[in-house]
Amino acid sequence: MSKLLTVKGLKAEIEEKEILRGVDLEVGDGEVHVIMGPNGAGKSTLGSVIIGDPRFEITGGSIFFDGDDITGEDTDKIAKKGIFLTFQNPIEVPGITLGNFIKTSLEMITGERMKPSEFKKRLKETLEVLQMDPEYAERDLNVGFSGGEKKKAEILQLLMLRPKLAILDETDSGLDVDAVHIVSKGVEAYKKQVGGALIIITHSTRILEALKVDKTHILVDGKIVDDGDASLIDKINNEGFEAYIKE
Repeated sequence: MSKLLTVKGLKAEIEEKEILRGVDLEVGDGEVHVIMGPNGAGKSTLGSVIIGDPRFEITGGSIFFDGDDITGEDTDKIAKKGIFLTFQNPIEVPGITLGNFIKTSLEMITGERMKPSEFKKRLKETLEVLQMDPEYAERDLNVGFSGGEKKKAEILQLLMLRPKLAILDETDSGLDVDAVHIVSKGVEAYKKQVGGALIIITHSTRILEALKVDKTHILVDGKIVDDGDASLIDKINNEGFEAYIKE
């Protein structure tokens, strides 16, 4: 299987504080990778650096995506290449509706205008998959949304934008059982409809139940310290990260 994402020796810092200390990671086309680790290990930072978050400075290593060197590229250019990132705490954006945000993002990524009728049809079908009221699309992006609604809005964007690689950062965090089920259904739909690759950063395993995990990585103190198959998830659930944390 060809490698879609290759991260080699990646180091990054914020405000002169080193967070990533030499991360190596390879993700193949269509693969599902899970990244686990204790709080403060650098998991969210890894996703942010891959997508080109300007708050972080890359001090070493490289990131290749779909054959292109994207190390240090601007976020909009990286998104156009086909990488999507969700956030632990999606921000509110007054003045732009969820529907308009998705339509604008689609047109920026494809470089083509989309017929309103075609967009509305696709949006309606996708909202139904996530059991979301069509009125959500008319509300300002995340404004007044509950935590579950914000996460479902991100999965809606995922299904509409159809990226080659989706990085899901604690997407199931803080959700009740019903919301986790709906979000998991959306992620499963992404795999079936798009066949894209997934990097799932999580403390919980509820969102993984409908997915076949190809590889699990343990990130501690800015480095990947162990790799394994899906059985490594069960090990961490039973034993925690104590064995990986140096005194």
